[in-house]
Amino acid sequence: MDSAQAAAAAHRSEADVLERSAVRKVSFRLVPFVALMFFINYLDRTAISFAAPNGMRTDLAMTAAQFGFASGVFFIGYIILEIPSNLALHRFGARKWLARIMVSWGVVAVLFTWVQTTGQLYWLRFFLGVMEAGFFPGAILFLSMWVPAKHRPRVLMLFYLAQPLTTAIGAPLAGALIQLHGLWGLEGWRVMYLFVGAPAILVGVLCWFYLKDKPRDAAWLTPAEQDWLTGALASEERAKEETERIGVRQMFASGRVWVLSFVYFGFIYGLYALGFFLPTIVAGFKAQLGEMTPSLQGLITAVPYVIAAVVMYLWSRDVQSRGLRTWHIVVPAVVGGISIPLALFTSHPVLTIAIVSVTASSIFAVLPNFWTLPTKFLTGAAAAGGVALINTIGNLAGFSAGYITGWVHDLTNGYLVPMMVVGGFMILSGILLVLLASRGSVTTTDADAPAGKVLA
Repeated sequence: MDSAQAAAAAHRSEADVLERSAVRKVSFRLVPFVALMFFINYLDRTAISFAAPNGMRTDLAMTAAQFGFASGVFFIGYIILEIPSNLALHRFGARKWLARIMVSWGVVAVLFTWVQTTGQLYWLRFFLGVMEAGFFPGAILFLSMWVPAKHRPRVLMLFYLAQPLTTAIGAPLAGALIQLHGLWGLEGWRVMYLFVGAPAILVGVLCWFYLKDKPRDAAWLTPAEQDWLTGALASEERAKEETERIGVRQMFASGRVWVLSFVYFGFIYGLYALGFFLPTIVAGFKAQLGEMTPSLQGLITAVPYVIAAVVMYLWSRDVQSRGLRTWHIVVPAVVGGISIPLALFTSHPVLTIAIVSVTASSIFAVLPNFWTLPTKFLTGAAAAGGVALINTIGNLAGFSAGYITGWVHDLTNGYLVPMMVVGGFMILSGILLVLLASRGSVTTTDADAPAGKVLA
C-alpha cells in the first residue's frame, strides 16, 4: 500500500469513527426526547379508548356510533391544519413549532376533565386535533434533518417504539389513574384525563430549551461531528435534487406521494381500529374472567403492544442488516390484515390476545419502515409538505376507522364485519406498495443495498 492509499484508508477510518459517534449521540440525545413527546401525544389522543369502557360512555350516555364519531372527529381538525402546520415548522424551525404544538394540545387535553355532554366531547376532540396538527410529520421531518438516510430505519424504529409502549405502559397507567375515582370529587376517567394531559404542557416548555434545529446548533457535538453530519446531510440533499427536484407544487401532483398516502391510509386504518376498540373488547372478557378492574383491563390491553415492541425492534434490525425490501413492509401488512378478523372467531381470552398480538406486531413492523420511503425523494419544503400530505391522508383513516367500525358494529351487532373491513384495507395497502415497487417508483439507498436499487 503506497502513502496515498494509506492516507485514503486513514481518512475513511476517521470518517467512520465520526459517523458512528455522531449518529450515536443523536440517537441518545434527541431520539428519546422526541419519543417521549410522541408517547404523550399518542396517550392523549387515545385516552378516550381507556375512558369509554370505564364510565365515560355511561356518564355521557353514548352509543357505540357516538363513541366512534368522538374518536374520529379528532382527525377532522387534525387533517385541516396538518399540511399548513408542517410548512410552518419548516419555516419557523422545529424547536419553536413543536413546543407550540405540545403546549396548546396539552391545554385542550386537560379540559377533557370537565366535559359534561357528548357535544362538548365532540368539540374538544375536534380542537385537540387542530392543536396537535403537524406534530407527527414534524417529528419525522425533524429526525430526518439530523440523521442520514442509511441510519433512518433504526432511528425511526427507536422513535416508533414510543407508540406500542404508550399502550404497554399507558394502559396500566390509565387503569391506575381511573381507580383514583373520587379524587377531588372527580370520576376516575376524569382524573385520568387530568393527569395524562398536564405532562404535554410541561414537556412542551422543555422542548423549547432542549431541542436544536440543526447540528450546527448542538453544543453536545464536537466541531468535527457537526461538520460530518452537516456535510453528509447536505450531500444527500444535493443528490436528490440532481436526480429529481420536486417542489411543493410538484409534490401535490406526484403520483408516488398520492399512492404512498393511500398505502399509509390502510396501515393507519388498522392501527386505530385496534387502538380504539381493543380496550372495549378486553372489557368483554369479564364473562370468562369474572370481575375486570380498570387496572386488569389495562394490563391485558398492554400485552399485544409489549410483544409488538419486541417484534418491531427485531424486524427493524433485519431491515438494517439487509437493506429495506418491499417484503419488509408487505408481508407484515398481509399477515396483519388476515389476523385482525381471526381474533373474533374465538371467545377464549388467551387465544384472542395471542391473535391480536400478531396483528399489533404486524402493524408496528410496517410503520417505521414505511416512513423511510418519502424522504428518499422529497427535499426541503416539499419534504415537509409531502410527509404532511401522506400523514393527512393516512389520518383520514383515523376518523373512518373509529366511526365506520362503531357504525357497522351497531348495524351488525358485532365486531366481525368491521374487523374484516379493517383487514381488507391493510391487504390492499400491501398490494399497492407491490405495484409501486414493481414500476420502480420506490427505491432504496440503504447502506447495504446498491444506491438506487428498486425495492424487491
